[in-house]
Amino acid sequence: MHVARLSLTDYRNYETADVELGPGATVLVGRNGQGKTNLVEAIGYLATLGSHRVSGDQALIKADAEAAIIRAVLAHGERRVLVELQLNRQGANKAQLNRGVVKPREIPRYAHSVLFAPEDLAIVRGEPSVRRRLLDELLVQRSPRLAGVMSDYERVLKQRNSLLKSARARGLAASALPTLDIWDERLVALGSEIIDERLALVAELAEPLAAAYRGIVDADHAPGLRPVLSIDGADAEDVGDADGGGLDTRSALLDQREGGTPDATSARFAAALARLRPKELERGVTLAGPHRDDVLLLLNGLPAKGYASHGESWSFALALRLASAELLRQDSSTGDPVLVLDDVFAELDRLRREKLAAAIGDYEQVLVTAAVLEDVPAPLAARIVRIHGGRIVDDELEASEASEASFDANGAAHV
Repeated sequence: MHVARLSLTDYRNYETADVELGPGATVLVGRNGQGKTNLVEAIGYLATLGSHRVSGDQALIKADAEAAIIRAVLAHGERRVLVELQLNRQGANKAQLNRGVVKPREIPRYAHSVLFAPEDLAIVRGEPSVRRRLLDELLVQRSPRLAGVMSDYERVLKQRNSLLKSARARGLAASALPTLDIWDERLVALGSEIIDERLALVAELAEPLAAAYRGIVDADHAPGLRPVLSIDGADAEDVGDADGGGLDTRSALLDQREGGTPDATSARFAAALARLRPKELERGVTLAGPHRDDVLLLLNGLPAKGYASHGESWSFALALRLASAELLRQDSSTGDPVLVLDDVFAELDRLRREKLAAAIGDYEQVLVTAAVLEDVPAPLAARIVRIHGGRIVDDELEASEASEASFDANGAAHV
């Protein structure tokens, strides 16, 4: 699959934008702050219904507008699909597929992409929620129906937490909350499916992760993934600080689960809720479930968070994205996902730039953003789109003139 055309209206700093794209590699080049990332962010939004930079949609809508619109023509062979998303400042977002109204969560069925950006360093160094999001976005792209399961789980979790908070405020005992058992059943049913899907995905990622890391680094640092499950006693929100001090606790919990608890996930989940109910009533929050799980990232048997260097962390995060793209291309009926590299090459030395370019050269469509064109290996610079001030400019001369005009205006205003 590739994006044949992308149009934006009132999205970020674009009043309007319309750019034709094609198979192969395209570099979006321009100075920082001109709107390169906004274009690829919009493509990523179609695949994940979220931004890789902000948690909500409001920042995506131009300041003086009530809605932003993303339109894209997606091509797979001779087939063309028009997808449209309207992000509203007030009310629910809207979507269309070939001009027919659909639910927004239907769009990721048709738009597959994998985006790597500097913010992805948080996959290795950040909070568990970042790693959960990585897994969940990939799961939804591979199996869109899981978006509904995750949405239902969040709704049930919110209701259960509301009940727990109310009981804490009123000083009620567990015996006075008969409806809690009903919410527990629903939470276990939905949450167990999410946990099992994540576990299967972690196992599938192992081989392509190792291959991608070797391809980037040209060394075998034995990258690995180990699930950390709250239903088995681990609490990703409380265990394991930035220097890796929680490794022993996490490993013990993992070994305990892997060594002798053959029970189904749902049975372990239900048992965890029963065991934790006194603490939950005391704290007014649900303490077990996929919303409190994590994935421990390992290099040479040590947690990458805390032990990996900046370069190793960067390479690990990039390898995870490339592994995700590999899984999508293996099982997708629409072909390769669109591979997006946002300001990646500036962080790599010449050898790693060349190795990365070789690793991704056979993807159907690769979109690269760069402030300096010389940072991008020649094989990926076959087509260049220049961007300045929220506009797609026709050629290098126009971009240079626009840049000089902007500098003169800023200088005059400053004086």
